[in-house]
Amino acid sequence: VQLVESGGGLVQPGGSLRLSCAGSGFTFSNYVMRWYRQAPGKERELVAMISSTGGSANYADSVKGRFTISRDNVNNTVYLQMISLKPEDTAVYYCNKGLTWGQGTQVTVSS
Repeated sequence: VQLVESGGGLVQPGGSLRLSCAGSGFTFSNYVMRWYRQAPGKERELVAMISSTGGSANYADSVKGRFTISRDNVNNTVYLQMISLKPEDTAVYYCNKGLTWGQGTQVTVSS
């Protein structure tokens, strides 16, 4: 079982990024998928989650209206579209399936 994130980077406040997480080694379409983030000196927090079919999603209050989670069960990939980024969104973003974590991708929002 493996999760591999990509798409992080440096972006100015107000900018956008799309993170991707490719899953392998399991039946992707059977599982709820989650994105977490961890900022320096802070605990890891749940950002968004999406049902196995993609029919429902939930978000942390801090990202509602700015982040959108989606998935492609044909290509075994979950996405996190982020707009109107703020400096406080700076963190390492992790993809999660149960006990399995990706390696993380750094998102830095700074001018």
